[in-house]
Amino acid sequence: MLALFALGFRPFFLLSSLFAIVSIALWVPTFVGWLSLNSYYGQIGWHSHEMIFGYTAAVIAGFLLTSVRNWTERVTARGWTLAALALLWCLGRILPFFPSVLPPVVIALVDLCFLPALAVGIGVPLVRRGERRNLLFLPLIAAFWMANLLVHLAILGVMANLAHQAVVLGLDLVVLLIVIMGGRVIPFFTERALQGVLIKRWRAIEWLAPISVIAFTIAEFFFIDARIAGVCAGVAVIANGMRLGGWYTRRLGRLPLLWVLHLGYGWIVVGFLLKAGSALALIPPQFTLHAFSAGGIGVLTLGMMARVSLGHTARPLKVGTGMAIAFAAVNLAALTRGLLPILHPQWLLEFVILAGVLWVTAFAIFTVVYAPILLQPRLDGRPG
Repeated sequence: MLALFALGFRPFFLLSSLFAIVSIALWVPTFVGWLSLNSYYGQIGWHSHEMIFGYTAAVIAGFLLTSVRNWTERVTARGWTLAALALLWCLGRILPFFPSVLPPVVIALVDLCFLPALAVGIGVPLVRRGERRNLLFLPLIAAFWMANLLVHLAILGVMANLAHQAVVLGLDLVVLLIVIMGGRVIPFFTERALQGVLIKRWRAIEWLAPISVIAFTIAEFFFIDARIAGVCAGVAVIANGMRLGGWYTRRLGRLPLLWVLHLGYGWIVVGFLLKAGSALALIPPQFTLHAFSAGGIGVLTLGMMARVSLGHTARPLKVGTGMAIAFAAVNLAALTRGLLPILHPQWLLEFVILAGVLWVTAFAIFTVVYAPILLQPRLDGRPG
């Protein structure tokens, strides 16, 4: 069996990093007007859909297939089964570029098959093992799939004018997943890497952090009055900001694998701050999305892929200068795309181009450094 298909993180982290490069390399010239994309989703819709339900879904798949095997000590998809799952994801990315050849329903059905297949792949071992604590990921995947379904229904004309709202719902659900998983793994990784550091936790904050995000997600999708979502966003800022503060230690700066995760979670707090500002009419709504997407998702997924890939191939949990540069570049991309346009909207095109260059640079470095790691067996000879 090829090492690439030994465990879920291997193909999906490699595919997601390659897709992160290709998709933005296509999107930036399209946004600027240098290129025209003929896609089932349309030009604007393609970028927003594929970053959430394409790139992010692949990272989630790699992370969950790997984590569930650890939690349950049962085999998740591998070999031909894993290869078929990866191929299904690839088809979902490729077929939308042939809207004049394929029926739209076929394109939609292929894309919609991936998340249910993933749910089966992690759900069976979770149920058989009786992992009640981690069964919550199944309804999360189901909700994520529903958001994707709404996008396709809008494109197919069944529920018109709902595509953007559904993509935002998908983004909010990913943020919720980050808050849940980040609350588990970031303190764990921090305490494990920095001997003697004890993370501060407050029971009320640990409950309020995800609950506030759930409330915000519901309010933003179902309520027309933006002030309701704004109040929920304000609570999320306080809860998640306090949570992040409890994780802080001055020793973080020594380890790029740690500070990138803390900065990624920090972008989630910034995103909720912008959402609260938008509810108060202080920030235009269109400038509130990329702190979550380029910042929270982009920074955290790059950091998590780097950390998980080393840990699950039995390599030292250290990165070199190249990956430190990649972590810095993806944070600068988030800053350039997520915050600077708020201050200087007249330079939006320039900011998009610069952010795209920084993003592609970050993921290109990851691909060059990690492709050999993902393609080779574990150093200790164990399966996975």
